[in-house]
Amino acid sequence: MNTKTFKIIYWIATSLVAIMMIFSAYSYFTNPDVKQGFQHLGFPDYFRVELAIAKILGAILLIVPIKTEFKEWAYAGFAFTFISAFIAHNASGDPVSNQVGPIIFLLVLALSYFTYQRTKIVN
Repeated sequence: MNTKTFKIIYWIATSLVAIMMIFSAYSYFTNPDVKQGFQHLGFPDYFRVELAIAKILGAILLIVPIKTEFKEWAYAGFAFTFISAFIAHNASGDPVSNQVGPIIFLLVLALSYFTYQRTKIVN
């Protein structure tokens, strides 16, 4: 694949991750079912708010042109979040449908990260 193709894939995957994170952060603030879901998983309510703020900041860091180190931290934070979400849903006995979402998000994040690394090497 050429560089242009990698950049297109990068921007599509990164935009999907950013949109998913902004949407989930919004639902963390506004959806009572999400609040109940956090309680079901055993998390305190303040964690929901902290995670929403972190997701908004991480989404911004992925989209804006900034130093590589900040993007790396955003990727790592999202990876930890998705892996932790999978573990939390699995440990609480949630249905497989609740466990699959974080894994799918992790795969999209990985696509974004690897294409980011590829375009960074070429540039």
